[in-house]
Amino acid sequence: MNEGAVTSFATGPMWAGFVAFVLAMLALDLFVFGGRKAHRVHVREAATWVAVWVSLALAFAGLLWWHLNDTQGAEVARTKTLEFLAGYLIEQSLSVDNMFVFVMIFSYFAVPPELQRRVLLFGVLGAIVMRAGMILAGVWLVQQFSWILYGFGAFLVVTGIKMLIFAEAEPDLEKNPILRWLRSHLRITPEFHGEKFFVRQKGLLWATPMFLVLALIEASDLVFAVDSIPAIFAVTTDPFIVFTSNIFAIMGLRALYFLLADMAERFHLLKYGLAMVLVFIGGKMVAMPWFHVPIQWSLSIVAGIILGSVVASLAFSKAKPHTARSEA
Repeated sequence: MNEGAVTSFATGPMWAGFVAFVLAMLALDLFVFGGRKAHRVHVREAATWVAVWVSLALAFAGLLWWHLNDTQGAEVARTKTLEFLAGYLIEQSLSVDNMFVFVMIFSYFAVPPELQRRVLLFGVLGAIVMRAGMILAGVWLVQQFSWILYGFGAFLVVTGIKMLIFAEAEPDLEKNPILRWLRSHLRITPEFHGEKFFVRQKGLLWATPMFLVLALIEASDLVFAVDSIPAIFAVTTDPFIVFTSNIFAIMGLRALYFLLADMAERFHLLKYGLAMVLVFIGGKMVAMPWFHVPIQWSLSIVAGIILGSVVASLAFSKAKPHTARSEA
């Protein structure tokens, strides 16, 4: 990565084509695959969609290499493809932390499984808009102030250390300032009204608990974007790579949640792995003037940390299954 350089190989048609692809996939979800109908997402359906999104991301990487190999040469094609894959892995890994937050929010509000799918779709839409704005702001900041990359790195190191220290801490939603403000300023129905966010009762507009769920999900997306956007600048400042890797990770997050939500407790060590990823990425950015970590090393190290934390989580949870049940 060239310090402070913000350049992109992407043309206007490439940007337009990718945005059209995202809108088409969202439209298919809403109007073809039942996104507008409440239903419980079972493991097989979720696994299928996870496979679809991972396959699409890999296919995109293949198309990226093919295009750049023909137009800009093998070295550029290799570098940009590795940047995309590293960025996608980083964003996908960090977005998994969102899964734990979704589980907590849905459990707190006792959201029925059949009502979770659509609210997460709106969460995805909001996250795409927020990420786009933050990516543009980040690219502009890097363009204007190249030294800000070191600030991003220091921020990620501090964030990672805090995650390591407070990995076992459970947030108290009762004290959440957004939730407290909404409850004090809105009329809120005591029960859900299907997937509706607002209903009219006796001529008055009431918010439903589902609106509170959506507000907290969007807030969590914003918080995690603050970590994930600086993180990807550790591997590339190309806005097209940053944007596409982010969007692929976000689009696949909902399916990943439905696949792993019931097993979230078994991945309890993953939070430590994600914290170590942030510390590594932040340290890589801070050390740029003295030591350059090749992109393939970054990809391997991040993958190794995530895989190691997943394997350790599964091994540890399998070792004490009866103890966990008895404590429950």
